Amino acid sequence: MSDTSIINPTSKRIMVTGGAGFLGSHLCDRLVEAGHEVLCVDNYFTGRRGNVSHLLDKPNFELMRHDVTFPLYVEVDEIYNLACPASPIHYQHDPVQTTKTSVHGAINMLGLAKRVGAKIMQASTSEVYGDPDIHPQPETYWGNVNPIGVRSCYDEGKRCAETLFFDYHRQHQLRIKVARIFNTYGPRMHPHDGRVVSNFIMQALKNEDITIFGDGLQTRSFCYCDDLIEAFIRLMDTPDDVTGPINTGNPGEFSMLELAEAVIELTGTKSKIVHKPLPQDDPKQRQPDITLARKHLDWEPKVPLREGLVPTIAYFERLVKAGIA
Repeated sequence: MSDTSIINPTSKRIMVTGGAGFLGSHLCDRLVEAGHEVLCVDNYFTGRRGNVSHLLDKPNFELMRHDVTFPLYVEVDEIYNLACPASPIHYQHDPVQTTKTSVHGAINMLGLAKRVGAKIMQASTSEVYGDPDIHPQPETYWGNVNPIGVRSCYDEGKRCAETLFFDYHRQHQLRIKVARIFNTYGPRMHPHDGRVVSNFIMQALKNEDITIFGDGLQTRSFCYCDDLIEAFIRLMDTPDDVTGPINTGNPGEFSMLELAEAVIELTGTKSKIVHKPLPQDDPKQRQPDITLARKHLDWEPKVPLREGLVPTIAYFERLVKAGIA
């Protein structure tokens, strides 16, 4: 038992899979700061040890290299299952492994939760809605997903993970939470993850052309990482009858052109905007209906896009200057 546990008798033993990744590392920060015993599990496919290196000397933090497609036997009170590459460039690199991470990983983590009686949260995704026919997307919408496309390993893998969570809940009375994450950004994003925020910022910092696919009028909603982590923690703390799925994201809607123009202004770059063809199955609109999050979590995002872009750009600037991006 760590010194922190002695000081804080209400501390829990919490495991975060994918804990060295972008969102996982921010979640570990919050949980460690709150005095919980935190076990960070990651196989470092997209996560980075450097994202959590500042936590290594904390007595209530432990880092374990492990792939969730293999069983794990530990004693924990809560599990946040964030393990899975979440950007197209990474999840399409090995699509079979991506599906296995979502499906086998969910089975292994659910099995662990069942064995030790832990509460477990699944980090799902807005990609379960596919290219939506309904806008904005409520949790009751079943989606419009291509089951055999290049993005299907991720989209259908996450849909199957949700299925498994609810079947474990119905069959074994497991305490589950499912969060559907919409576009999120902030420091510690992977510089080469192919996502629009990191792409635009990296191109701007290097004075390269900023690439917009299609006409740039397709929209996304951008949630700052700190806001999203707050939603995770509030969801985990809800009563057992609140299972989700609950949309977690920012309902503010921005076109790709608007985002590019904001990045150009904030970086002071000489970059120009260029247009390229739209990728296969890329949704034209993506915006969460967060009615349920407001109701059950008393939550909504606080950080405006331009305000969140400032520390995000500063983070990428440090990577570029250090020659690691």
